[in-house]
Amino acid sequence: MPRYLIEVPHEDTEGACNRAIQIFRATGSHFVTHAEWGCHDNEHKAWMLVDLDDKQQALAIIPPEFRAIAKVTAVERLSPAQLETIAKEHNS
Repeated sequence: MPRYLIEVPHEDTEGACNRAIQIFRATGSHFVTHAEWGCHDNEHKAWMLVDLDDKQQALAIIPPEFRAIAKVTAVERLSPAQLETIAKEHNS
């Protein structure tokens, strides 16, 4: 099953942080219990790794207010051999 990294930014203000938390709580979002938040390190984003069938499913778990600014990236773990192949392809 594909894995996706979801990144949801918000502004660098106390009000924006509180609003983001409120929205995630109100929508019952998995972000409340499964996300990693960077606010305490002045990186005002939340991240979550999810295993889903496709990007559309990943977008669907993001509250509508944040979908336009969220970033969903398909990620995968690569073996040393796969990394070597990619390196060769980039150098050709």
